[in-house]
Amino acid sequence: MESSLTARDRVGVQDFVLLENYNSEAAFIENLRRRFGENLIYTYIGSVLVSVNPYKELEIYSKQQMERYRGVSFYEISPHIYAVSDNTYRAMRTERKDQCILISGESGAGKTEASKKILLYYAVTCPTNDHMATLGDRLLQSNPVLEAFGNAKTLRNDNSSRFGKYMDVQFDFRGAPVGGHILNYLLEKSRVVHQNHGERNFHIFYQLLDGGDNDLLTTLDLERKPQNYHYLVKGNCPRLSSVSDKNNWKVVMKALSVIGFTEEEKLLNIIASVLHLGNTQFGEGEEGETYITTETQITNLAKVRTVPLVLLGVQICKNTCKKMISPLDFEQAVSARDALAKAVYGRTFTWLVEKINQSLALKVGKGCSVIGLLDIYGFEVLQHNSFEQFCINYCNEKLQQLFIELTLRSEQEEYETEGIAWETVQYFDNKIICDLIEEKHKGIISILDEECLRPGETCDVSFLEKLEDTLGGHPHFVTHKLANGKTRRVMSREEFRLLHYAGEVNYNINGFLDKNNDLLNRNLKEVMCQSDNQILSHCFRREEVIDQKRPEMAATQFKNSLTKLMEILMSKEPSYVRCIKPNDAKQPGRFDEVLVRHQVKYLGLMENLRVRRAGFAYRRRFEAFLQRYKPLCPETWPNWHGRLADGVSALVNHLGYKAEEYKLGRSKIFIRFPKTLFTTEDALEAKKPDIGASLILCYCLFLDVFLQLYVQLISLLVCVFLFRFIKGFIYRHEEYCPENEYFLDHVRYSFLKNLRKNLPKSVLDKNWPTPPPSLIEASEHLRRVHMRNMVMKYCRRVQPEWKKQMMQKVVASEIFKDQKDSYPQGVGRLFLDSRLEREQINLKVIQTLANDKVQYGVSVVKHDRRGFKPRSRQLLLTNTFAVLVDRTKLKQRIDYTALRGISVSSLSDGMFVLHLPNEDNKQKGDLVLHCNHVIELVTKLAMMASKVNYVNISPGSIRFAMARGKEGIIDFVRGSELKVTKGKRGHLLVSAGRKVFFIILKNISAS
Repeated sequence: MESSLTARDRVGVQDFVLLENYNSEAAFIENLRRRFGENLIYTYIGSVLVSVNPYKELEIYSKQQMERYRGVSFYEISPHIYAVSDNTYRAMRTERKDQCILISGESGAGKTEASKKILLYYAVTCPTNDHMATLGDRLLQSNPVLEAFGNAKTLRNDNSSRFGKYMDVQFDFRGAPVGGHILNYLLEKSRVVHQNHGERNFHIFYQLLDGGDNDLLTTLDLERKPQNYHYLVKGNCPRLSSVSDKNNWKVVMKALSVIGFTEEEKLLNIIASVLHLGNTQFGEGEEGETYITTETQITNLAKVRTVPLVLLGVQICKNTCKKMISPLDFEQAVSARDALAKAVYGRTFTWLVEKINQSLALKVGKGCSVIGLLDIYGFEVLQHNSFEQFCINYCNEKLQQLFIELTLRSEQEEYETEGIAWETVQYFDNKIICDLIEEKHKGIISILDEECLRPGETCDVSFLEKLEDTLGGHPHFVTHKLANGKTRRVMSREEFRLLHYAGEVNYNINGFLDKNNDLLNRNLKEVMCQSDNQILSHCFRREEVIDQKRPEMAATQFKNSLTKLMEILMSKEPSYVRCIKPNDAKQPGRFDEVLVRHQVKYLGLMENLRVRRAGFAYRRRFEAFLQRYKPLCPETWPNWHGRLADGVSALVNHLGYKAEEYKLGRSKIFIRFPKTLFTTEDALEAKKPDIGASLILCYCLFLDVFLQLYVQLISLLVCVFLFRFIKGFIYRHEEYCPENEYFLDHVRYSFLKNLRKNLPKSVLDKNWPTPPPSLIEASEHLRRVHMRNMVMKYCRRVQPEWKKQMMQKVVASEIFKDQKDSYPQGVGRLFLDSRLEREQINLKVIQTLANDKVQYGVSVVKHDRRGFKPRSRQLLLTNTFAVLVDRTKLKQRIDYTALRGISVSSLSDGMFVLHLPNEDNKQKGDLVLHCNHVIELVTKLAMMASKVNYVNISPGSIRFAMARGKEGIIDFVRGSELKVTKGKRGHLLVSAGRKVFFIILKNISAS
């Protein structure tokens, strides 16, 4: 950081604590303006990061930038959101204490973008595996989902968060993200039913209408035009030039998929139902009773919410109280409709956060460290401030109180650790304002609750009167009645003013009681409990209807959740990011000083700076300070070998520091005035040319001496190693000993190095380098291991169909290899699942086989037992038997269990004999068949029948049984051309290309 001080006149200082006039707001803003003009959007106030929204893309968020800040000391390089992220992460890892980062600022200042950058930094830089990468994706993808349902276009920001969010990111002992959890605060439910001019409802409504496909909109009974929906036209801003609702719809749907969301249809039904509910209109009868005039809308509403139509229509128009039913007037019916819409949307949003939490839930047990991210609304002062602004500014009062308390505590702890006397700091304690709002029985929230619960006629005016009676003398509370004449001229009679730490804010009381009640009629709750939509039935539980206890008011609920949030933050070590927007027009390069001054005041930055500068402006560890400035003192240059404190003391004495300008702690130096540091930095800048010249001279001298020594050393080493090598060669045939160890180790190393480069690449490659005598046994072990490894890899790569092919080829090899002449040609071709197409097998045959599925089929030639006439047949193999088929008829069935054996010749013919039982005269005898794929057929038949060991290969002749106890003989001889003839004495002569065989069938009497 100190290196940038030489350019401070152009780009300002990187840390506001180094401002000369730190009490000047003008100097503070001027420093921001200078840095903003140079695209330097980040500045420190001690450990607090101030960020100015540039309204344009800057090239400072790449992965290279992340690596630049990874593991680097906080002040070592320029300020950045990544520096805060990394410093927080390293503190969590090293100190084993939970951390949190508090991000604040008004709408449009860049809070949401800052939280995204922090999450992205952790997703990219933290250790990860497949599960953790999925979790990282879910953490990042939760943002577009929450933005769609919780963000909206306001006058100040096109993507304004209308809820507060606190996210815990959980890390395991290795520092890898393993879980997450989100808490949401104060969703602006009133935006569902009303928007100011120029503003929009929540993004999801417009995204659904613009991005949803036609079938989806038809299912939901929706139209594409937002102007057709009452809840979307009040702001008169259906489209945004800076936002593509259609593209954002795709992003949201993808994000829901990544998170693991499976209930999109039910969720979108609810969103559609809110739009239909807003279009529900009422009429008023002669006696003041209310009825619904838009039956279509109530029908659509009942359809998408899956609640009874009659019940829904009736209950909106009536009120039930203690078993008395009374009709609602027109205004009450409209209020009931809007209350139902707000309740449905608000509870659905809470349910959505719960679903996201389930997808981020920690799966590995307890014992993890946590980094919390608080992205919450900044101080709001609008032209019309109501109940929502009151709650938001109350939240900021509590955060400011926590901020000052933790900052002072951190400063005091550092002073005590370093042994420096603590000096009392004067600052504005806003506890008086927090008590004014939250004190029991006397605070504004208690009075508001009391007025809501008081029997009789109550209204917003009576609430204001009660405030005046109770808080009339409070220095931070003013109303028109209590104010002086000058203030009365600018205050309405329906307003009260609070003097916050950040300034004065007037709140209009209209709607305070209704918004604090935030109640839904019990009869409407009962109807919603009957919904078939699982999300709604989860959001509206029947126990809530049965419970007679009145729920807490909205302000009290918010106060209690805020108290829990403060407890969470107090249990962690905090870091701070303060976001500022430079202009209201969202234009890059434009710096509105009035607007920035307004935010500096509301963020309490000057108060923060005064607290940080109350003691010392600059502090550094001894080693860092001495390392940077040691060239300025002869005693410390080029190196200091004593105690670090003594070295720093010698350095500051040489520089002429006065006693009131600095203090030495136990491990750090504290400098009171920025001017002292600037003078030191300027002296270092002036000294750099001399330092550079002396370093170059020293380097040249060192290089000359080093080269001489290097040449001498290399020569000596060459002689030594050459002598050892020659001596080892002479003793190479001896046992391993000091004389030959170098040579033998070199030979072994050379062999292993050569082996690494020349390892066989396939299982068929049998080459292997010849090993030296001392490595023969090891070489053999390595060869076997490598071969097993290649075989294992090969087997893993083999597809199931190739594995089946190989198994069949192995069986074929066992049966035919070196025994049948046609084996090389037969086994070299692919074995097919079947040689017959399904259409070639007659349908009647398939129907006859019924459940016995044909596993293999092939065309064969059957030779009659009498006359040996060839007849074309099909041989079909099933799992349990084979059949011989003549067109549509099953001529013969051969059960595998009855098959006695298979005989083939040793020549290249396709003849084979199936030996069948021949115990009685009714048997027809063995089958004599010919097939062009005899190797394939016999292999498959032997495997399916489990008869691999029953295949007989005859080199001369084959005997086979005939009917009535007769026996036939087939003799095989070689020939020159393919020809089948019947020989003398009943012989059948078959010539088969270069090899001829004779089939001699000789009837032999059984006797």
